[in-house]
Amino acid sequence: MTLTSFKSAFLHESLERGFIHQGTDMDLLDDHMSKGPIVAYLGFDMTARSLHVGSLLQIMWLRLLQKTGHKPVVLLGDGTTRIGDPSFKDASRPMISEEEIELNAAGIGQVFAKYLTFGDGPTDAVTVRNYSWLKDLNYLDFLDKYGRHFSVNRMLSFDSVKLRMEREQNLSFLEFNYMILQAYDFLALHRSHGCILQLGGSDQWGNILNGVELIRRLSDGQGFGLTSPLVTTASGQKMGKTSQGAVWLNADMRSPFEYWQFWRNTQDADVERFLGLFTELPMDEVARLAALQGAEINEAKKILADEATRLCHGDAALQQAQETAKGLFEDKSASLDALPRHMVSRAQLSQGLLLIDLFVATGLAQSKGEARRLIRGQGARLNEVVITNEEAYLLESDIQDAVAKLSSGRKRHALVCVS
Repeated sequence: MTLTSFKSAFLHESLERGFIHQGTDMDLLDDHMSKGPIVAYLGFDMTARSLHVGSLLQIMWLRLLQKTGHKPVVLLGDGTTRIGDPSFKDASRPMISEEEIELNAAGIGQVFAKYLTFGDGPTDAVTVRNYSWLKDLNYLDFLDKYGRHFSVNRMLSFDSVKLRMEREQNLSFLEFNYMILQAYDFLALHRSHGCILQLGGSDQWGNILNGVELIRRLSDGQGFGLTSPLVTTASGQKMGKTSQGAVWLNADMRSPFEYWQFWRNTQDADVERFLGLFTELPMDEVARLAALQGAEINEAKKILADEATRLCHGDAALQQAQETAKGLFEDKSASLDALPRHMVSRAQLSQGLLLIDLFVATGLAQSKGEARRLIRGQGARLNEVVITNEEAYLLESDIQDAVAKLSSGRKRHALVCVS
C-alpha cells in the first residue's frame, strides 16, 4: 500500500502515521469513506477503572476517525466482559461482578470524554453497551440463527486460539463463545447504527473477520475490518506496562506528572513512531524531530511528553507537570504540586515514621525489602540528600513548608505532606 493509493483522508493519514496493520477490501472501504461520513466502532472490555497507555493507540485512532469526518461508536463490552476475551491470554480471566463493571464503566467513560466529541451530530461520537442486546438473547434461537454460520475448524485456526491450545492451556467453552458474541456485536451495530467498519488491534483479526462474514451472510450491506499493529517498545516491552505498573490514563490512578515522565523517558528508537501515533503533530514535523541526534533528541522527547499529556490531561495539568519537571531537574524553586502525595499527621510524625515505610506508602518501593535495597544502592534520597541509614526516621527538621520530598533514583519522586 502507498499513501497515494488512498482517496479518503482517514485511510491516508492512518497509513502515514502507522495505524494500519491489516484490512479487508480496503479499496472498497476507501471508496465508501471518500464519499461521506461512515460509522465505525471499536470495542473495549471493562476490566479496570481506567484504560492504560496500551489502549491509547485505539483511542487515538477513533479520534483520527472523527477528525477526518466520520462517526465513532465506542462499544463498552459490559456483556462480553462477563466472559473474557481469550485472545493471546495464558489463562481464563477472573469473573467480574456487575457492581465492579459499573464502576469501571464510569472510570473508562472519563477517558473517552478527553479525546472524542460526543453528541447527536452526524460525526459526533456515541457510547453503546453490548449487554443491552446480549442480555435478551435466547440461547437456542441464537444457535439456530447465528451459530450455524461459524466454522469451528476455522475458529481453531485463528492464532489467538491456536497459541493457547499449543501451550496446552485450558480454553473454556465460555471463552470460546467470545468470538461469536463479538461477531454478533458487529452485526447488531450494523443494524442499529449503520456501522460498516470495526477497528481493533491485530490480536482481534480473527474476531473481526467473523463479524464481517456474519454481516455478509445476514444483511444486505457490507462490513469491513481494520487492525492496528501490536505496539511494543524498542526493548520489546509491552506498551503501557512499566516496572511500576500500568500507565493509566485517569489522573487519579497515574498523576499527570508521572504520565508526562513516562513519555519523556521514551527510548530514542521509539520517538518517531510514538510521535506519529500518540500526537497530532504534522508528519513533516515528526520527521524533523525524529532526525535530531545526540542530546537534541531529548527535546523531541519533551515535545512528545507535552503533546501526549495535553491530549490526556489538558493544558493546566501539562503546565503543572512541566513546572514539576523543571523543579526536579532544572530550577529547584519551581512547583512540585503535580507529584504524588502521601498525607501524614503531626501526631504520626512525632510518634516516628520510618523512611522505608514511607517509601512503600508512597509507591516508590513495593516492599520494605525493596526500600532497603534502594538505600543500600544509594538510590534513595530525602530532599535530594542520599539516605544511608536503613533505620532512619522522618524528622521534624526534614519538613519544609509542610512537605518532604522522597526520591527513588533520578526520575521517581513523591511528597510526604504533613497536616
